[in-house]
Amino acid sequence: MIDVHALCKRFGSRDAVREVTFSVGVGEIVGFLGPNGAGKTTTLRMLTGFLPPTSGQARVAGFDVVTQSLQARARTGYLPESVPLYRDLTVSAYLEFVGVLKGIARDQRAHRVAFVVDACGIGEVRTRRIGTLSRGFRQRVGLAQALLNDPDVLFLDEPTVGLDPQQIVEIRELIRSLAGRRTVVLSTHILPEVNLLCRRVLIIHRGRLIADARPEELRMHGAASMRVDIEARIGAAALLELLQRTPGVAAVESLAPASGGDARARVTAAEGADPREAIAQALVSVGAGLRSMSVAAATLEDVFLQLVTKEE
Repeated sequence: MIDVHALCKRFGSRDAVREVTFSVGVGEIVGFLGPNGAGKTTTLRMLTGFLPPTSGQARVAGFDVVTQSLQARARTGYLPESVPLYRDLTVSAYLEFVGVLKGIARDQRAHRVAFVVDACGIGEVRTRRIGTLSRGFRQRVGLAQALLNDPDVLFLDEPTVGLDPQQIVEIRELIRSLAGRRTVVLSTHILPEVNLLCRRVLIIHRGRLIADARPEELRMHGAASMRVDIEARIGAAALLELLQRTPGVAAVESLAPASGGDARARVTAAEGADPREAIAQALVSVGAGLRSMSVAAATLEDVFLQLVTKEE
Protein backbone atom coordinates (compact mmCIF):
# COMPACT_ATOMS: atom_id res chain seq x y z
CA MET A 1 0.00 0.00 0.00
CA ILE A 2 3.00 2.29 0.64
CA ASP A 3 6.28 1.76 -1.21
CA VAL A 4 9.20 4.12 -0.60
CA HIS A 5 12.54 3.74 -2.36
CA ALA A 6 15.67 5.84 -1.75
CA LEU A 7 13.59 8.89 -0.80
CA CYS A 8 15.62 12.05 -0.22
CA LYS A 9 14.84 15.66 0.64
CA ARG A 10 17.46 18.37 0.66
CA PHE A 11 17.02 21.92 1.92
CA GLY A 12 19.98 23.90 0.61
CA SER A 13 23.05 22.03 1.78
CA ARG A 14 21.20 20.09 4.50
CA ASP A 15 19.86 16.58 3.93
CA ALA A 16 16.61 16.32 5.90
CA VAL A 17 15.81 12.83 4.59
CA ARG A 18 18.48 10.52 3.18
CA GLU A 19 17.90 7.37 1.12
CA VAL A 20 14.84 6.19 3.09
CA THR A 21 13.39 2.90 1.86
CA PHE A 22 10.49 0.92 3.33
CA SER A 23 7.11 -0.57 2.45
CA VAL A 24 3.85 -0.92 4.38
CA GLY A 25 1.24 -3.55 3.57
CA VAL A 26 -2.53 -3.30 3.39
CA GLY A 27 -4.16 -2.95 6.81
CA GLU A 28 -0.92 -2.48 8.77
CA ILE A 29 -0.56 0.08 11.57
CA VAL A 30 3.07 1.20 11.60
CA GLY A 31 4.76 3.46 14.15
CA PHE A 32 7.10 6.09 12.72
CA LEU A 33 9.52 7.24 15.41
CA GLY A 34 12.48 9.55 15.73
CA PRO A 35 13.88 12.44 17.79
CA ASN A 36 12.90 16.02 17.02
CA GLY A 37 14.43 17.03 13.69
CA ALA A 38 14.97 13.43 12.59
CA GLY A 39 12.98 13.82 9.36
CA LYS A 40 9.63 12.29 10.35
CA THR A 41 7.40 15.21 9.41
CA THR A 42 9.38 15.91 6.22
CA THR A 43 8.88 12.29 5.15
CA LEU A 44 5.14 12.44 5.87
CA ARG A 45 4.84 15.69 3.91
CA MET A 46 6.47 14.06 0.90
CA LEU A 47 4.21 11.01 1.12
CA THR A 48 1.11 13.19 1.32
CA GLY A 49 2.07 15.47 -1.56
CA PHE A 50 2.86 18.60 0.45
CA LEU A 51 6.57 18.52 -0.45
CA PRO A 52 8.24 17.16 -3.59
CA PRO A 53 11.17 14.82 -2.94
CA THR A 54 14.63 15.86 -4.11
CA SER A 55 15.19 12.32 -5.38
CA GLY A 56 13.86 8.82 -4.92
CA GLN A 57 10.36 7.48 -5.40
CA ALA A 58 7.26 6.91 -3.30
CA ARG A 59 3.96 5.25 -4.19
CA VAL A 60 0.83 5.44 -2.05
CA ALA A 61 -2.13 3.16 -2.83
CA GLY A 62 -0.35 2.29 -6.08
CA PHE A 63 0.12 5.88 -7.28
CA ASP A 64 3.34 7.86 -7.58
CA VAL A 65 3.17 10.82 -5.18
CA VAL A 66 4.79 13.14 -7.74
CA THR A 67 3.55 12.10 -11.19
CA GLN A 68 0.12 10.88 -9.95
CA SER A 69 -0.27 13.22 -7.01
CA LEU A 70 -4.04 13.81 -7.29
CA GLN A 71 -4.83 10.09 -7.45
CA ALA A 72 -2.59 9.39 -4.44
CA ARG A 73 -4.09 12.24 -2.40
CA ALA A 74 -7.63 11.10 -3.17
CA ARG A 75 -6.84 7.84 -1.35
CA THR A 76 -4.98 9.46 1.54
CA GLY A 77 -6.02 11.03 4.84
CA TYR A 78 -3.53 13.26 6.70
CA LEU A 79 -3.58 14.65 10.22
CA PRO A 80 -0.59 17.01 10.51
CA GLU A 81 0.95 17.82 13.89
CA SER A 82 -0.44 21.37 13.78
CA VAL A 83 -3.96 20.94 12.45
CA PRO A 84 -4.91 23.75 10.00
CA LEU A 85 -8.53 24.60 10.84
CA TYR A 86 -10.79 27.49 9.88
CA ARG A 87 -11.56 28.86 13.33
CA ASP A 88 -14.53 30.99 12.23
CA LEU A 89 -16.45 28.03 10.76
CA THR A 90 -18.62 25.67 12.75
CA VAL A 91 -17.48 22.06 12.88
CA SER A 92 -20.24 20.95 10.49
CA ALA A 93 -19.58 23.75 8.02
CA TYR A 94 -15.85 23.01 8.06
CA LEU A 95 -16.36 19.29 7.40
CA GLU A 96 -18.84 20.08 4.60
CA PHE A 97 -16.25 22.40 3.06
CA VAL A 98 -13.50 19.77 3.33
CA GLY A 99 -15.88 17.26 1.74
CA VAL A 100 -16.22 19.57 -1.27
CA LEU A 101 -12.43 20.02 -1.50
CA LYS A 102 -11.92 16.26 -1.37
CA GLY A 103 -14.42 15.71 -4.17
CA ILE A 104 -16.95 13.71 -2.15
CA ALA A 105 -20.20 13.44 -4.13
CA ARG A 106 -23.03 15.67 -2.89
CA ASP A 107 -25.33 12.72 -2.15
CA GLN A 108 -22.60 11.05 -0.04
CA ARG A 109 -21.29 14.11 1.76
CA ALA A 110 -23.86 14.32 4.57
CA HIS A 111 -23.47 10.61 5.30
CA ARG A 112 -19.67 10.85 5.51
CA VAL A 113 -19.83 13.93 7.74
CA ALA A 114 -22.28 12.19 10.08
CA PHE A 115 -20.03 9.12 10.19
CA VAL A 116 -16.82 10.94 11.12
CA VAL A 117 -18.64 13.18 13.63
CA ASP A 118 -19.85 10.07 15.43
CA ALA A 119 -16.56 8.13 15.05
CA CYS A 120 -14.48 11.00 16.45
CA GLY A 121 -16.90 11.91 19.25
CA ILE A 122 -17.57 15.50 18.19
CA GLY A 123 -21.35 15.39 17.94
CA GLU A 124 -21.83 17.64 20.95
CA VAL A 125 -19.76 20.44 19.36
CA ARG A 126 -20.73 20.11 15.69
CA THR A 127 -22.69 23.41 15.73
CA ARG A 128 -19.97 25.39 17.55
CA ARG A 129 -17.31 27.54 15.92
CA ILE A 130 -13.94 25.79 15.82
CA GLY A 131 -12.22 28.77 17.44
CA THR A 132 -14.21 28.23 20.65
CA LEU A 133 -13.22 24.57 21.03
CA SER A 134 -10.63 23.12 23.39
CA ARG A 135 -7.39 21.83 21.91
CA GLY A 136 -8.61 18.25 22.40
CA PHE A 137 -11.77 18.83 20.39
CA ARG A 138 -9.83 20.65 17.67
CA GLN A 139 -7.57 17.60 17.43
CA ARG A 140 -10.65 15.41 16.99
CA VAL A 141 -11.96 17.69 14.25
CA GLY A 142 -8.59 17.32 12.51
CA LEU A 143 -8.86 13.54 12.70
CA ALA A 144 -12.41 13.73 11.37
CA GLN A 145 -11.28 15.63 8.27
CA ALA A 146 -8.53 13.05 7.70
CA LEU A 147 -11.14 10.25 7.72
CA LEU A 148 -13.76 12.13 5.73
CA ASN A 149 -12.87 10.75 2.28
CA ASP A 150 -12.75 7.15 3.61
CA PRO A 151 -9.04 6.89 2.73
CA ASP A 152 -7.12 3.69 2.04
CA VAL A 153 -4.04 5.17 3.73
CA LEU A 154 -4.00 7.36 6.84
CA PHE A 155 -1.00 9.40 8.00
CA LEU A 156 -1.29 10.61 11.61
CA ASP A 157 1.31 13.00 13.03
CA GLU A 158 0.99 13.11 16.85
CA PRO A 159 -2.78 12.36 16.85
CA THR A 160 -3.24 12.38 20.66
CA VAL A 161 -1.38 15.63 21.43
CA GLY A 162 -3.46 17.84 23.72
CA LEU A 163 -6.09 15.23 24.56
CA ASP A 164 -7.15 14.33 28.09
CA PRO A 165 -6.68 10.70 29.27
CA GLN A 166 -10.23 9.66 28.37
CA GLN A 167 -9.96 11.21 24.92
CA ILE A 168 -6.58 9.51 24.36
CA VAL A 169 -8.14 6.11 25.09
CA GLU A 170 -11.02 6.83 22.71
CA ILE A 171 -8.77 7.99 19.86
CA ARG A 172 -6.48 4.97 20.36
CA GLU A 173 -9.50 2.68 20.14
CA LEU A 174 -10.59 4.42 16.96
CA ILE A 175 -7.11 3.99 15.42
CA ARG A 176 -7.00 0.34 16.52
CA SER A 177 -10.38 -0.26 14.87
CA LEU A 178 -8.87 0.81 11.52
CA ALA A 179 -6.42 -2.12 11.48
CA GLY A 180 -7.08 -4.50 8.60
CA ARG A 181 -9.27 -1.99 6.76
CA ARG A 182 -6.87 0.93 6.35
CA THR A 183 -3.14 1.29 6.31
CA VAL A 184 -2.05 3.67 9.08
CA VAL A 185 1.33 5.37 9.61
CA LEU A 186 1.44 6.80 13.12
CA SER A 187 4.12 9.32 14.05
CA THR A 188 4.30 9.90 17.80
CA HIS A 189 6.63 10.67 20.71
CA ILE A 190 4.47 8.56 23.06
CA LEU A 191 6.23 5.21 22.87
CA PRO A 192 3.65 3.25 24.95
CA GLU A 193 1.16 4.28 22.25
CA VAL A 194 3.29 2.44 19.70
CA ASN A 195 3.30 -0.67 21.90
CA LEU A 196 -0.49 -0.59 22.08
CA LEU A 197 -1.28 0.13 18.45
CA CYS A 198 1.50 -0.79 16.04
CA ARG A 199 2.54 -4.05 14.38
CA ARG A 200 5.81 -2.57 13.15
CA VAL A 201 8.12 0.26 14.09
CA LEU A 202 10.20 2.41 11.76
CA ILE A 203 12.85 4.56 13.47
CA ILE A 204 14.43 7.47 11.63
CA HIS A 205 17.39 9.50 12.87
CA ARG A 206 19.25 12.31 11.12
CA GLY A 207 17.23 11.59 8.00
CA ARG A 208 18.19 7.90 7.82
CA LEU A 209 16.07 4.86 8.58
CA ILE A 210 17.90 3.00 11.35
CA ALA A 211 15.35 0.33 12.34
CA ASP A 212 12.40 -1.54 10.82
CA ALA A 213 11.01 -4.34 13.00
CA ARG A 214 8.13 -5.49 15.17
CA PRO A 215 8.11 -3.91 18.67
CA GLU A 216 8.73 -7.27 20.36
CA GLU A 217 11.70 -7.96 18.07
CA LEU A 218 13.22 -4.60 18.94
CA ARG A 219 12.76 -5.24 22.65
CA MET A 220 14.20 -8.75 22.37
CA HIS A 221 17.35 -7.71 20.55
CA GLY A 222 17.66 -4.16 21.76
CA ALA A 223 19.18 -4.63 25.18
CA ALA A 224 22.96 -4.53 24.89
CA SER A 225 23.31 -6.42 28.20
CA MET A 226 21.07 -8.52 30.39
CA ARG A 227 19.37 -6.72 33.27
CA VAL A 228 18.25 -8.65 36.34
CA ASP A 229 15.91 -7.54 39.13
CA ILE A 230 16.67 -9.00 42.57
CA GLU A 231 14.68 -9.00 45.80
CA ALA A 232 16.40 -10.36 48.91
CA ARG A 233 16.07 -10.46 52.70
CA ILE A 234 19.11 -8.31 53.43
CA GLY A 235 19.88 -4.66 54.09
CA ALA A 236 19.80 -2.39 51.04
CA ALA A 237 23.38 -1.17 51.47
CA ALA A 238 24.66 -4.70 52.03
CA LEU A 239 22.83 -5.94 48.91
CA LEU A 240 24.37 -3.22 46.74
CA GLU A 241 27.85 -3.90 48.08
CA LEU A 242 27.47 -7.64 47.55
CA LEU A 243 26.21 -7.26 43.97
CA GLN A 244 28.93 -4.79 43.01
CA ARG A 245 31.63 -7.37 43.70
CA THR A 246 29.78 -10.31 42.07
CA PRO A 247 31.45 -11.64 38.88
CA GLY A 248 29.62 -10.73 35.68
CA VAL A 249 27.99 -7.61 37.12
CA ALA A 250 28.76 -4.33 35.37
CA ALA A 251 26.45 -1.94 37.26
CA VAL A 252 23.95 -1.97 40.13
CA GLU A 253 20.92 0.28 40.65
CA SER A 254 18.94 0.45 43.88
CA LEU A 255 15.17 0.00 43.55
CA ALA A 256 12.39 0.91 45.97
CA PRO A 257 12.08 -1.62 48.84
CA ALA A 258 9.46 -4.35 48.54
CA SER A 259 6.25 -4.05 50.56
CA GLY A 260 7.66 -6.35 53.23
CA GLY A 261 10.84 -4.27 53.59
CA ASP A 262 13.08 -6.58 51.56
CA ALA A 263 15.83 -4.86 49.58
CA ARG A 264 15.54 -4.65 45.80
CA ALA A 265 18.10 -3.87 43.12
CA ARG A 266 18.59 -4.03 39.36
CA VAL A 267 21.81 -5.41 37.96
CA THR A 268 23.22 -4.71 34.50
CA ALA A 269 25.38 -7.61 33.40
CA ALA A 270 28.73 -7.25 31.74
CA GLU A 271 28.43 -7.66 27.96
CA GLY A 272 27.79 -11.31 27.10
CA ALA A 273 27.56 -12.36 30.79
CA ASP A 274 24.71 -14.04 32.69
CA PRO A 275 25.40 -13.37 36.38
CA ARG A 276 22.27 -14.99 37.83
CA GLU A 277 23.95 -18.11 39.26
CA ALA A 278 26.80 -16.04 40.70
CA ILE A 279 24.29 -13.68 42.35
CA ALA A 280 22.35 -16.57 43.91
CA GLN A 281 25.57 -18.15 45.24
CA ALA A 282 26.77 -14.82 46.65
CA LEU A 283 23.50 -14.27 48.52
CA VAL A 284 23.56 -17.83 49.93
CA SER A 285 27.16 -17.39 51.04
CA VAL A 286 26.21 -14.51 53.36
CA GLY A 287 23.00 -16.11 54.60
CA ALA A 288 20.69 -13.72 52.73
CA GLY A 289 17.31 -15.02 51.60
CA LEU A 290 16.74 -14.69 47.86
CA ARG A 291 13.05 -13.81 47.44
CA SER A 292 12.92 -13.35 43.68
CA MET A 293 15.10 -12.88 40.63
CA SER A 294 13.82 -11.97 37.16
CA VAL A 295 15.24 -10.74 33.88
CA ALA A 296 14.03 -7.20 33.23
CA ALA A 297 12.86 -6.93 29.62
CA ALA A 298 14.10 -4.00 27.60
CA THR A 299 11.37 -1.44 26.94
CA LEU A 300 10.78 0.26 23.61
CA GLU A 301 12.12 3.44 25.22
CA ASP A 302 15.36 1.61 26.08
CA VAL A 303 15.75 0.37 22.53
CA PHE A 304 14.91 3.76 21.02
CA LEU A 305 17.49 5.57 23.15
CA GLN A 306 20.10 2.88 22.51
CA LEU A 307 19.68 3.05 18.73
CA VAL A 308 19.70 6.84 18.61
CA THR A 309 22.71 7.09 20.94
CA LYS A 310 24.59 4.49 18.89
CA GLU A 311 23.98 6.51 15.71
CA GLU A 312 25.27 9.66 17.37
